[in-house]
Amino acid sequence: MLVEVCANSLESALIAQEAGADRIELCSELGVGGISPSYGLIKLAKERLNIPVHVLIRPRSGHFTYTDLEYQVMLKDIAFCKEIGVDGIVSGVLFDDSGLDVDRTSALVKASRPMKFTFHRAFDWVTNPKEVLGQLETLNVDYILTSGLQTSAEKGLELLRELNQISKKTVVMAGGGIRLENSAKFKTVGLSAIHFSGSSFGNEVDLEDKIPMNSASHLSENQVAVTNLDKVRRIVHSVK
Repeated sequence: MLVEVCANSLESALIAQEAGADRIELCSELGVGGISPSYGLIKLAKERLNIPVHVLIRPRSGHFTYTDLEYQVMLKDIAFCKEIGVDGIVSGVLFDDSGLDVDRTSALVKASRPMKFTFHRAFDWVTNPKEVLGQLETLNVDYILTSGLQTSAEKGLELLRELNQISKKTVVMAGGGIRLENSAKFKTVGLSAIHFSGSSFGNEVDLEDKIPMNSASHLSENQVAVTNLDKVRRIVHSVK
């Protein structure tokens, strides 16, 4: 069984390699489902790791319907990954009704070649997963990362099994809430790949009397924060 570890730092990636992982999905900010890692992190991971590195191309948190500018950033990030020899790309695009944006996803796949391509957990928002699996196979997507449309892959185990059975060439990779206690279940139902972070927490500092830096208002999944022209213009005018 292929074991892919979702690594949010160079340290995490090196530890995963040492522990026997077959492959890394490199990203940042696991707390929002992952976003694209930095140039420095990608480059150092390629220099320091001996196992394949797949890079998440997701320009922001939230939903998976992107503006033209966001899409241009995604294509540029893929071009950089190809230039430095990254092994795979993890990405995908949906319409605002959660249908698969075939044209944009197809363009991402083509831009990624000869790297491998994984359609990420945006798959878990689609309404007809079996139909979308067929669409992604037509696009020659190599892997689909999914929890079976549930909050954890264990809860979505039955759909994962069904998707794996009907898949002709795309590997269905289980991800979401996989841990030691349930990992063997995915092999038992016939899956050939799992994805997890295996995280624990450390590097603790004392934040007593410190103001919070996290912003709950920026964690909305159904809308995206963008700089407001009028607000900035008014503030600039007020101080200039």
